[in-house]
Amino acid sequence: MFNVVRKEMQWGDAKLVLETGKVARQADGAVMVTYGETVVLCTAVGAKSPRPDIDFFPLTVNYQEKAFAAGKIPGGFFKREGRPSEKETLVSRLIDRPIRPLFHPQYRNETQIVCTVLSHDMEHDPDVVAMIGASAALTISGLPFMGPIGAARVGYNDGEFVLNPATETVKGSALDLVVAGTREGVMMVESEASELSEEIMLGAVKFGHEQFQSVIDLIIDLAEDAAKDPRDIAGLPDGYDALVAKIAALGTDSLTAAYGHVVKQDRSAAVSAAKADILAKLADDEIADALKGKISTILKNLEKDIVRGAILKTGKRIDGRTGSDVRPIMGEVSVLPRAHGSALFTRGETQALAVATLGTGQDEQIVDALDGEYREGFMLHYNFPPYSVGEAGRMGSPGRREIGHGKLAWRAIHPLMPAKDAFPYTVRIVSEVTESNGSSSMATVCATSLAMMDGGVPLLRPVAGIAMGLIKEADDFAVLSDIMGDEDHLGDMDFKVAGTEVGITSLQMDIKITSVTAEIMQIALGQARDGRLHILGEMSKALPEARGEVSGNAPTITQFSIPRDKIRDVIGSGGKVIREICEETGAKVDIEDDGSITVAHTDGAKGKQAVDWIKSIVAEPELNHIYDGKVVKAVDFGAFVNFFGARDGLVHISELAQERVKQVSDVVKEGDQVKVKVIGFDDRGKIKLSMKRVDQETGADLDAAEA
Repeated sequence: MFNVVRKEMQWGDAKLVLETGKVARQADGAVMVTYGETVVLCTAVGAKSPRPDIDFFPLTVNYQEKAFAAGKIPGGFFKREGRPSEKETLVSRLIDRPIRPLFHPQYRNETQIVCTVLSHDMEHDPDVVAMIGASAALTISGLPFMGPIGAARVGYNDGEFVLNPATETVKGSALDLVVAGTREGVMMVESEASELSEEIMLGAVKFGHEQFQSVIDLIIDLAEDAAKDPRDIAGLPDGYDALVAKIAALGTDSLTAAYGHVVKQDRSAAVSAAKADILAKLADDEIADALKGKISTILKNLEKDIVRGAILKTGKRIDGRTGSDVRPIMGEVSVLPRAHGSALFTRGETQALAVATLGTGQDEQIVDALDGEYREGFMLHYNFPPYSVGEAGRMGSPGRREIGHGKLAWRAIHPLMPAKDAFPYTVRIVSEVTESNGSSSMATVCATSLAMMDGGVPLLRPVAGIAMGLIKEADDFAVLSDIMGDEDHLGDMDFKVAGTEVGITSLQMDIKITSVTAEIMQIALGQARDGRLHILGEMSKALPEARGEVSGNAPTITQFSIPRDKIRDVIGSGGKVIREICEETGAKVDIEDDGSITVAHTDGAKGKQAVDWIKSIVAEPELNHIYDGKVVKAVDFGAFVNFFGARDGLVHISELAQERVKQVSDVVKEGDQVKVKVIGFDDRGKIKLSMKRVDQETGADLDAAEA
């Protein structure tokens, strides 16, 4: 019934197994990938015919995690998986980036990759497993995919690179890097690092590339036994070459002149006018009419040749810069009066407004992940409204691009965040991209760093980011610092590096060609370091380091500890005591199981009141110490007085007054405010109090005066 093909090998600390022919047999390609006890089903399906009149490749990648993979039932009311989580979105992008450039340039069929996590062993992250499975499914599908690719995760511990470290190991590692590529070179890098040098980062990429070569061999071995016949791709239509030559003759001069404008708005207007003129001249052309769906692609390729050729021939870019120049930079802080921290960062025609908000432990984000629930105290949310590029567009929930760019900036800042015990605030950053012509994610890194320092968040060091580009034709290439939007669209590489003056904290690379060499990466890293240090110098003009204290608009937070056996006293029966404290003072109070208490309030005096209240509950009364109290109950043999938080003590009838007292009611009644002295504790820990040994007017200790 089944024609199963199975290939396996030992890879790192576990066995990697690729199997096809048993599950999802109606897909063009389906591979079940097992690594350890993590299992991912990856499928690839391509439509039988191309979509007409489109000039892009309609590829969709969906990575999905099923709760049953970890033996869990989804939370929430509906008890089933819903909209993609942040991780699912990020991994979908992670898979998409290295495979998209490897499809045949003429392929325009709707194509979908689906990677479903069926089992998770809590040791091997499914993301790399899914990337390998997607590559294998495409390789055997018959679709025009010029792969396969391999992928690997690289850690760095004690000066050594680690292949596919376990999930717990990654948390303590100085590096978490995912690299993917072909046999020839690297296609994609995504990483977070603890201020590592360029040499170590390049070494990690090389190490990962070497380690996944055996994975590529395994996929090829599978394909030799299980691959379907390759699909035929329609060639270029008749007349295509003639139309390319005619458009080049009509538009080369005007488009070259248009790209001579330095200002983006002027350049865009001139380019649009040049294209409109070309289209008008083609209005009566029979070939152009027959191939009108190809004109957009031809024009784009012509623009590409003009811009790239000028850079390689002259060394000058669209705006007149050399390859290593960074556009003018301006940083401003405290731009919003009520924000806890704010900054406006402008680099050329790219601008980001970052706003920092400080909250308490109750504001932490609770993340219900496949490998367990955890709380996140640092959030960074990136928004890219259409007006930032001078367009009108739909506004809605964040898309994959916004989530991905926000996570990249988060990774860049995260290694510099202070420890929770040193800075107990929850921090949320919102970056509003107000202008964009270049890397808005790297502008977000710079703006976030300034906004957090403005808010008094004690970052270890300021962080900056820069985006690098590449123009490569045969053996000739140019590496570009601080790329603009046009250079990104028409170039071959998007290489983003963020870090401090000490080292790199985040590295992301995407390649639009088949691969790049280690030499090009080394040049790009060195050029990026120079650019990063320049940007950090410009940022320091606005604010060189974090302010010594948080904004007056932010809550004040006090942390202290109480004995664990006193937690019940602070909470009270059914939470009565803690609710009373919060309602009376308006403070937010967090109590941990180990007795750690955090009290937050925007009013310092009210916050101190809550702290004193809690301390009075857990503190022990001192012998011979005098306290203010309130009579809560009068009985025949004395009066019970509340004198120490929730603590009551007994004033025996003999200790009420100097003279002999016949009835307690002759001296005190319920509600009276009195002064009492602790004179002892009985065998059961009950507190003995005295009124007669204290001057009820002055509070003086009469025993001490007599002595």
